[in-house]
Amino acid sequence: MRLKWLLLLLALVCLCVPAMAEEEDYSITEIVEFVLITDDGEMVLDPEVTAEPAFDPTARNDFIDRIIALGYQLYDKANGRPQKAADSSDIYICKNFTTYLFRKNRDDFRMAEYPDVQLRIPNNLPTKECKPYYYGLAWEEVTAAEGNPFYEAAAFRYDTDLSKEENMALACDFMRQVQRGDFFQMSADYYYGVGAHSAIMLGYDAANDEIHWMDSNMRGTKKNGVRYGYVQYDEVKSVEWWAEAFCKKKRGATIYRLREDIIYAE
Repeated sequence: MRLKWLLLLLALVCLCVPAMAEEEDYSITEIVEFVLITDDGEMVLDPEVTAEPAFDPTARNDFIDRIIALGYQLYDKANGRPQKAADSSDIYICKNFTTYLFRKNRDDFRMAEYPDVQLRIPNNLPTKECKPYYYGLAWEEVTAAEGNPFYEAAAFRYDTDLSKEENMALACDFMRQVQRGDFFQMSADYYYGVGAHSAIMLGYDAANDEIHWMDSNMRGTKKNGVRYGYVQYDEVKSVEWWAEAFCKKKRGATIYRLREDIIYAE
């Protein structure tokens, strides 16, 4: 046992030599702090001390900034005028809008785990696969290996085993998890209509319990029977307002967040 300890300590010293040459010095006492003793007397490396460093957020933040900046450009260009949102090719339909912003900026970025794979945003989950819920509350399952740089950060599904008040409390807690750059997907029944809606979140204001976001076609109008949608930027509504939109039987919402390992494409 004593020999095993000495060998492990020697290995740790060898691993730390390159670091000591470039950074601060480590004493033997500090190196020993990397080791944990299990209940069985075995020595293992402390995972909290030896864990890999977090990814540099520069590329990820830049990706989000570019998406939001393009959203603002389209909002500014629209200048309060509704934009055509009727045909499948119209970028001002809600999901088309968020997808357009993503695709216009994706080519400069990759995932560190899959640096040769082009990024892609999943389509909405087909109606039959949403059952017993209504269409619009989630995306299709696409793996990171296939190019999906998002993960499900949080989800709410109305639970009929709970009371309306209990569901509302959960829906509000869900909305408070929103972060800048999150892609938001919901199946709603609210003031502006009934059905699926997509948005990009600009952040959660904890002081006022409010959500900031941008989107297109949440609000709209018709001209000669054709749907037109308004582009919105830095819209603000309370957490409760959002929760009430999808806190209904057979409805719900999902928050999708970019992975931490976003890097620049080479």
